[in-house]
Amino acid sequence: MSPAPDWSASYDVGSATALQALAVGLAQHLRAGDLLVLSGELGAGKTTFTQGLGRGLAVEGRIISPTFVLVRQHRSRSGLPGLVHVDAYRLESAAAVDDLDLEATLDANVTVIEWGAGRVEHLAGSWLRVDITRPLGGTGRGGPGAGLVTDFDDDGEDEVRTVTLSGAGPRWRGGPPALALD
Repeated sequence: MSPAPDWSASYDVGSATALQALAVGLAQHLRAGDLLVLSGELGAGKTTFTQGLGRGLAVEGRIISPTFVLVRQHRSRSGLPGLVHVDAYRLESAAAVDDLDLEATLDANVTVIEWGAGRVEHLAGSWLRVDITRPLGGTGRGGPGAGLVTDFDDDGEDEVRTVTLSGAGPRWRGGPPALALD
């Protein structure tokens, strides 16, 4: 059974740029072995957030949704941990997650799992949950990869999203990292 969150902190962001900047700031507090569990409706900005993490960790390659391949691994260019980006949308259970053998890469990377809440927390003794919510009546519809929505409008502006970080386990007992918003 996974531990309950020790704390939570919320941040409001109004654009893809602001969401990525928040993730870049968070990346400065991450280390190898950290597990992040991203939740939010379609189009909320989970992959956009992960792109910011990738920029903050200075990883190789373009961060795109791993919806169809399930797992994408990005090495760091700067000696920081790499990034393993997982989409668990089509995985129906913790056993299906275990079949991905994420334990083999967990200790050397920051592992980010979209759609993993309730199925992946057993992978580590500590985890950071990232919930991205948008106002009711948002445009998210369809399934991953459906192409019906984008995370934000083309000009990077959209309705405000609320990003709630919740930390659980010994790694996060010190409270939320100090993150500055522009």
